[in-house]
Amino acid sequence: MDVERLIRLLKEAHPDATCALTHANPFQLLVATILSAQCTDVRVNMVTPVLFAKYPDAESMSRAPQADLERIVRTTGFFRNKAKSIRGASERLVSEYGGAVPRTMEELLSLPGVARKTANVVLGVGHGVSEGIVVDTHVARVSRRLGLSRAKNAVEIERDLMGRIPREEWILFSHLLIFHGRRVCVARKPRCESCSVFELCPSGKYFVAGKTPPWERRVGSVAPSKAKRKTVRRAKAKPARATTRRKAS
Repeated sequence: MDVERLIRLLKEAHPDATCALTHANPFQLLVATILSAQCTDVRVNMVTPVLFAKYPDAESMSRAPQADLERIVRTTGFFRNKAKSIRGASERLVSEYGGAVPRTMEELLSLPGVARKTANVVLGVGHGVSEGIVVDTHVARVSRRLGLSRAKNAVEIERDLMGRIPREEWILFSHLLIFHGRRVCVARKPRCESCSVFELCPSGKYFVAGKTPPWERRVGSVAPSKAKRKTVRRAKAKPARATTRRKAS
């Protein structure tokens, strides 16, 4: 893989690639990123204006009633856990960091609701610190298709990317892959005919031929057919009748 050419082509294709979460400061970015778990950025951006208008900083958020936070963030999904996380993170920011968002991975990971992905977003976008590469579903999918990683979990994918992408490109690179994954290299049917990096992609020839790349095929047992599943369900629902042998007369 010609990584330098790949990055150049992606920059040309997505010159607007940046963090899609609306925020005014690192604290708002932290909260928005926590809310974005299993939720679209569009939906988060619909919720945060109301949330930040009422609780604009860590001090006010730490004192927010749990029920009120749950009500405001309800539409982002998993709202109870998310409300608990943003309130807990705010409390720790106030008690340990004077309300400011820390600038190190270790300190960020100590906050409730913050894992490495969230910490990378806050460090990279909020503080301009290249500590790692954000790996979400788009980055994971596109990285595998491009052959940048064959790993299946975010930690290993990030490790592979960090070993191949120049550090000065880490922050932007994740945005480039996210935009490319949303616009072109979509999950079900990638738009290879309009892909700016098609020539560099080892998966493209498979998709164009209507096939699935070997590295995207599931390994293990094949799911049973629909007819077989129905048969199994009937067998479980109706216990087999006991049979008795007729005694010889």
